[in-house]
Amino acid sequence: MNQLISIVLPVFNEEAGIQVTIDTLLNYIEQQEERYELIFVDDGSKDKSVPIIKRALAQNNSIKLVEFSRNFGHQIAITAGLNYAKGDAVVVMDADLQDPPEVIPQMIEKWHEGYEIVYGKRMQRDGETIFKKFTAKMFYRTFRKLATIDMPLDTGDFRLMDRKAVNQLMKLHEKDPFVRGQVTWIGFKQTSVKYHRQERIAGETKYPLSKMIKLALDGITSFSMKPLQFVNIFSVVPLASSVFYLGYLIASRNYNAASVGVTILLFSLGLLMLSIGILGSYLGRVLDQVNDRPRYIVSKTEGFEERNNGIHKFNARQINN
Repeated sequence: MNQLISIVLPVFNEEAGIQVTIDTLLNYIEQQEERYELIFVDDGSKDKSVPIIKRALAQNNSIKLVEFSRNFGHQIAITAGLNYAKGDAVVVMDADLQDPPEVIPQMIEKWHEGYEIVYGKRMQRDGETIFKKFTAKMFYRTFRKLATIDMPLDTGDFRLMDRKAVNQLMKLHEKDPFVRGQVTWIGFKQTSVKYHRQERIAGETKYPLSKMIKLALDGITSFSMKPLQFVNIFSVVPLASSVFYLGYLIASRNYNAASVGVTILLFSLGLLMLSIGILGSYLGRVLDQVNDRPRYIVSKTEGFEERNNGIHKFNARQINN
């Protein structure tokens, strides 16, 4: 079997566990029939993640490295890795081994059955707080209600994609991509494999609450116009309520003008600011597209050269996408 499988791994300050990840993946691919390439995309790490990857790269031709000029974000790192991947199929997984390599053969089996996209469906999430589990669950269900796409519940970025699906995904040029939403949007024949998401082997999560909120906003504003519709409702409700309530108070003569006025004013201003915030999120995305800056800048790549009788012929794509 001569099929090439690319595994894309975004990396950001994973010094504590990256060597274990490399050893685990190399041990995995040695036991497989398919050929593999491991593409690590460093998203501006400040620790020793890159030197560790480079040491392993010097000893194994399966390992490749893409280095960003700075931190551009997890979703951008995934996008860059997909751009560099050469495989007949591409697997995206985190570099902390929460996504177990043992699930990949199940994905490949589904791929051989004719599915072009096979995503991992989390049945259990170890090592995460009750708050994070709850907010993640609420996000997926809220997103599904709001969005124009039917994104599967309880799925992250851990998935396998056929080459033709990756090619179509690379035609999308959103500045703040929500990859799992994009993968759903492009269609193709999709299915899932269930798995147990493990606890991080080391280090800290790279998705604190602030980044989770940004990811949620990027996802919703990328694939839903319903928040804009809510703005219109919010604009009408406080105005109508104020008019009717004010009329009631005047008719009943049971009111304190100052307290009622301040209450209505504050309530209206709160909804107004919420509406402006929602509009601002959409306008911000438009501004990013209009600026047309590259989504990421690659400072260096290693491991993409062709080795021929000891002569290294560089063949990497220095893409500023």
